[in-house]
Parts: sequence; C-alpha cells; structure tokens
Amino acid sequence: MKKVFISTEYITLGQFLKAADIIPTGGAAKWFLQENEVFVNGEAENRRGKKLVPGDQVEIPGVGLFQVLAQ
Repeated sequence: MKKVFISTEYITLGQFLKAADIIPTGGAAKWFLQENEVFVNGEAENRRGKKLVPGDQVEIPGVGLFQVLAQ
C-alpha cells in the first residue's frame, strides 16, 4: 500500500490523483475517472471533487492501493 500525505483537512480525488503521480496534471482527472475504475473505501467513485480525508483508502485496479494520511 502506497501512502499519500496531505497537510490540509482534506484533498479532492482529482488532487489526490496528481499528488500520487497517477496523472500528470489536474486537468487529466476527468478523463482518468471516465476511463478507469476507482474505489474509495471500497465504493466505486468517479467524482473528481470527492473529498478524501486522512484514513481513506483509494484502490485503482491495475495501478495500486493507496492510503491518505495526515502529514
């Protein structure tokens, strides 16, 4: 499981994808979420504005499993 540290109260799913080096720019989030399955805490998610807080887990089949942690 890869860890992604945030220094704010939350991070959006689009920002998370960029912070985890899954996409090159924030603008690619919409396309990525349309083309790939993403699960947040076991639930399918496709909203780039979904707020992630420390403790959340993000799974992207074929890419990896990530955990959001406070810095």
